[in-house]
This record gives sequence, structure tokens and C-alpha cells, in this order.
Amino acid sequence: MVLSRIASQSDVSVHSTFASRYVRESLPRYKMPENSIPKEAAFQIINDELMLDGKPRLNLASFVTTWMEPECDKLIMDSMNKNYVDMDEYPVTTELQNRCVNMIAHLFNAPLGEAEAAVGVGTVGSSEAIMLAGLAFKRKWQNKRKAQGLPYDNPNIVTGANVQVCWEKFARYFEVELKEVKLREDYYVDITKVLHDLDALPPSHKHQQTPAPKKTDLEIQRETVAYWKNFVLSNNAAAANKNKIC
Repeated sequence: MVLSRIASQSDVSVHSTFASRYVRESLPRYKMPENSIPKEAAFQIINDELMLDGKPRLNLASFVTTWMEPECDKLIMDSMNKNYVDMDEYPVTTELQNRCVNMIAHLFNAPLGEAEAAVGVGTVGSSEAIMLAGLAFKRKWQNKRKAQGLPYDNPNIVTGANVQVCWEKFARYFEVELKEVKLREDYYVDITKVLHDLDALPPSHKHQQTPAPKKTDLEIQRETVAYWKNFVLSNNAAAANKNKIC
């Protein structure tokens, strides 16, 4: 039964529309009630209010439209009361986290040796993950610049204009300049424009033009990956030769 909200001058009470001897008067909205009510009545009131929320399965603006088997839901509920950050008390939960970290690392082709384990941490969501990863990358960049005797007070990050808003928050919170690259007509980021905004890029790369022929999504993805790999490998080779000369 849907809970309707009755307007009042004070607007400090919660009014329920269903009849029950347990809810004879309105309940305070922002304070603890003077008297208790049965758990069934409390559940009914809160459950009816939650009916006004949107349905996650219909929310196409976020990554919540998936479905899990009941066994997965049960595992989550069985772990709700664990203080997950206490790794000494819950070592198996920590082990499961480390397995997931390594699965994701291998999925994204992280440069790991056969017996080398990936290092990572579980988060409560993608926004926290972006914040932690971005901060770690900023510290790594700063340490590298310090070792090279170069300025390290003005970091920047290049993204497409279609990235999640959390990247903008990361840049604002941790004082990083955000360079957003506009999308092409087919909603892809132009890799040549991305490379143009990178700081330490040879001029020869900066003046390349966007390919004119129309290409499929798969062709664009393959071309982007190949272009980026070639750029990274050439930079690594140049750095290795520089070290040999020194």
C-alpha cells in the first residue's frame, strides 16, 4: 500500500494512510519517537515509502540494471555484518578480494609475471575506485618527476568528454587539470586529439590529421589500440636508449 504524504505546516511528521492500531498517530520525521512500535509496522511504513523510489532494473543511467542469482544475494546478506576492513579478523574475505583484484588485472592485461600477484583493494563503488586510482597515479607521477628534477606541481589528465562525472570530481578534489577531448560524430574519442593534448609528445604526432574514411566501430577500436600501443612502445624504447647513453 503506497504511503502518501500529508501536507502540514511543520512538516516534521510521517503520516501513514493504512489503518493499523499500531500507528494511531503520526510519527516524528526527524526525531526518535517517544514510544516503540512493532517491527512489522515499522517495516510496513518504511517499505511503503521506498515504493516511491525508482526501480534499479529500469535505471539506464547507471550500472544497476543487472540481475544476480539468489545465491549471490544470500552471500551478500550473510556478509553484511562483517567489518570488512579488519583483515586480521576476516582473512578469508580478504583472500576473496585479492582473487578478484587479480582476475580484473589479468582481464585488462596488466603487466604481471607468471608468479606475480596484482596489488589492489576493494571499494564500495566505481567512484571511490576512481578517486583512489587517480590519487595513486598522481603520487606516482609526482615521484617520477621529482626523480627527474622536473616540475611536479601542475599535473593534468586527458579524458574524453563522455567520461563519468566522477573524473571531474577527482580533478577538482585532488587539484589535477582535466583536459576533455570532444567526441567525433560516431561518439568515439579521436585518438589523435588525445595525443595532441599530451604534454610530452613529439611535434610529429601532434600534427596528424583524423582519418577521413568512415570506419566500423570494431575498426576504430582496433586502430585506437594499435595507435596507442605503438606510441607507448616507442616512448619506452626511447627512454631505454636514453638510459643506455647516460
